[in-house]
Amino acid sequence: MSRRKGELTPASIDRGWPYQIALLASLCQGQHSVRHAEFCKKLLRCHRGHSVFHEDQHYDVHCFAVKAHAEAFLAEFGGEWFDPAERGKGVNWNKWYKGTGGKRFSRPDPT
Repeated sequence: MSRRKGELTPASIDRGWPYQIALLASLCQGQHSVRHAEFCKKLLRCHRGHSVFHEDQHYDVHCFAVKAHAEAFLAEFGGEWFDPAERGKGVNWNKWYKGTGGKRFSRPDPT
């Protein structure tokens, strides 16, 4: 997949805006998105977020450079913390392996 010149990659977003909040996509549409944009004018939020899905639920991920800003967004709109290590890779790029801590597959105990 090619990118436009200067476009942020997912890795650069994770480095620059490491504090990420996942919010149900249904709560990020229409008038909700206007409220989010207005609230985030004074926060260091990445202009380009991403989306993931987990158990047939779609989430928009809002990325912040400062933890206090992410906490303020979380307090205002709800949602939950998102760990970029739990995002899928390759063809599963939009899956959220929630609660795995980045470990997508469990191995059997050798004992």
